[in-house]
Amino acid sequence: MKLSVVVPCYNEEAVLSHFDAAVRAVLTRLGVSYELCYVDDGSADGTLARLRGLAQQHRGTTRYLSFSRNFGKEPAILAGLRAATGDAVIIMDADLQHPPALIEKMLDLYQLGHDQVIARRSRDGDRRLRSALSRLYYRVVNAWVDVRLTDGVGDFRLLSRTAVDALLSLPEYNRFSKGLFSWIGFDTITFDYRNAAREAGETKWRLGSLVNYGIDGMLSFNCRPLRLAIYAGLGLASLAAVYTLWIIGAAVVGGVTAPGYVTLVAIIVGLGGLQMVMLGLIGEYIGRIYYETKRRPHFLVKESNAPGLAPEPAGTATAGSGAA
Repeated sequence: MKLSVVVPCYNEEAVLSHFDAAVRAVLTRLGVSYELCYVDDGSADGTLARLRGLAQQHRGTTRYLSFSRNFGKEPAILAGLRAATGDAVIIMDADLQHPPALIEKMLDLYQLGHDQVIARRSRDGDRRLRSALSRLYYRVVNAWVDVRLTDGVGDFRLLSRTAVDALLSLPEYNRFSKGLFSWIGFDTITFDYRNAAREAGETKWRLGSLVNYGIDGMLSFNCRPLRLAIYAGLGLASLAAVYTLWIIGAAVVGGVTAPGYVTLVAIIVGLGGLQMVMLGLIGEYIGRIYYETKRRPHFLVKESNAPGLAPEPAGTATAGSGAA
């Protein structure tokens, strides 16, 4: 069998050579035929230069492509999967938080017939607040979405060629890989590993990025927030009807009085805020539809060391395409 290792990279100059050496040492020891598929997501440092050097040093086992700008990790993963030619594909981060030593265990489980072998990290070393918020998020999101998302499970996994082709057959522009991995199904097994620290550089995930990613997860696989808007509207209409009856009853019993200004203002402000939230929610879904109808390619490639590694023309994405 042939193994492909897909590595999205964004400003990973400081750690890239160390990562490459560590992965090759493991793969060489295992005696498996392999290729490393690097995707430079528009890095602003010397990442691309390092990739050129690795491609020259390890001809035949190194493929790389570089985006014309920073398109994001989701398009980088997609590009790597399209470029990969192996019978199985492992997705790894270049910062060595995904330990290369776990490749052996992944291959052993793959040989047992699993199409997805998932490495789930512990939260050792994470801040307590971040861990608590993460667990809360997964509880909330799993109560909403139509797929199952597991806390601690990310992109670090092995996919069979069957699973890769299934992912490549999904043409949507707004991609949320965690949900897509769960949606395709197939025989899946998960094992735990101890959280590892970054070898160099700094995390690319800021608070704003995490919040936006969380919103993507909430909206990508369900329309329940829109259904909630209906329920909220019906509930408010019912409360308004009850309040109206109460006012009428109070007027009949005690006569008409002027008080109620504060209540009126509170109701107007509260309903106005709720309406803005609902409009924003509807706008999120409409915006996603808008981007889908444009049929733009997910990314543009400015440089690659392998012929044919170019994005699909807009509107012509194909399942299992070898283009990247």
